[in-house]
Amino acid sequence: MSENLNPFAIAQAQLDAAAEVLQLDPDMHAFLREPMREFHFTIPVRMDDGSVRSFKGFRVQYNDARGPAKGGIRFHPDETIDTVRALAAWMTWKTAVADVPLGGGKGGVICNPREMSTGELERLSRGYMRAIARFVGLTKDVPAPDVHTNPQIMAWMLDEYEVLHGHHEPGAITGKPLQLGGSAGRTPATAMGGLFTMREAAKLRGMKLEGATAAIQGYGNVGSFAHQLGHDLFGLKVVAVSDEFGGIYNENGLDPRVVGKHLRRNGRVEGTPDTEPIENADLLELPVDFLIPAAIENQLTSKNAARIQASIIAELANGPTTPDADRIFSERGIYVIPDFLCNAGGVTVSYFEMVQNAYQYYWDEKLVQERLDEKMTGAFHAVHNMAAARGVDTRVAAYLVAVNRVAEAVRLRVWV
Repeated sequence: MSENLNPFAIAQAQLDAAAEVLQLDPDMHAFLREPMREFHFTIPVRMDDGSVRSFKGFRVQYNDARGPAKGGIRFHPDETIDTVRALAAWMTWKTAVADVPLGGGKGGVICNPREMSTGELERLSRGYMRAIARFVGLTKDVPAPDVHTNPQIMAWMLDEYEVLHGHHEPGAITGKPLQLGGSAGRTPATAMGGLFTMREAAKLRGMKLEGATAAIQGYGNVGSFAHQLGHDLFGLKVVAVSDEFGGIYNENGLDPRVVGKHLRRNGRVEGTPDTEPIENADLLELPVDFLIPAAIENQLTSKNAARIQASIIAELANGPTTPDADRIFSERGIYVIPDFLCNAGGVTVSYFEMVQNAYQYYWDEKLVQERLDEKMTGAFHAVHNMAAARGVDTRVAAYLVAVNRVAEAVRLRVWV
């Protein structure tokens, strides 16, 4: 029987496993399995050639019992509503496990930003905000960048939001440029938070990050920063990285500056000097201390889980591992740092950004990293201790911590 790779079905199955361990009230379980609200809309955009093209957009507010919904916006040709639902669910658990007072949301547009001009992207971004402006904001739902969106796109969206509402509200969007109220340390925050959890996991295994080997699948913002910061601050030896076009390998380690320079010049990591090509599938199966999936969903499945040789899997991507693969990793003793714990650094610093916007007082990057370290280390040990106490794997443990916190907020509000 083939695996169900629908991302929302996977998110629901993961919740179901936690609900069984928690003996969650059936009514609460049913409530938490579905988004509280979602929006579907069409965005007409005037293209550079004078034609008007309609794009399909989504925004899902999964649960806001603990605070305003929070979550990124993806521009991707393969975006689906079920992907957005799953990401909104995982964001709900992510904010809860990080213990920040926010809920979970996500947005997306079906488009190929690589084929669009700067002007077309701006008109699409402003059109997206016009479609959702009544339903988002500092006290409702705070968007942020995600796949193929960036600080400039957030700046366009913030400006459109403020034009529509007639006042400044910088906390309505996070991941903004510094000049518009962004936070120092926000861009590398997801990778930095993941490295803090990797450091703690390494301690449990009697390892150090310095000199440990790693392979990184996905070399966008998160994967490239994991390489650079892991190399510069922790002494991590990254032997392989890949992007959507292919991968590179060097058993002696890859210099992030050399790889980055080649990527900026050529648009892909393939062909970096002093490296040999490697397929994505082979990269995942390398004998390394850390495997860092930092790309897209469903990369580790029942088909390849038995061949994974890493000691620790640090999920910087959302949903890279299927439930069948999880079971295999647990049986094999591979330590998994689950996605909504490992990659919670981004939303944690987004929360810091909202706090700084509210106070109009901004922190330097050193203070941001210190507070991020404190949050991520606390979250890691809450999950690890739960796993040990309940005798479950780390993903179920992360759900136990997060779902319990969300369910308690729902109970206190007497929604269920």
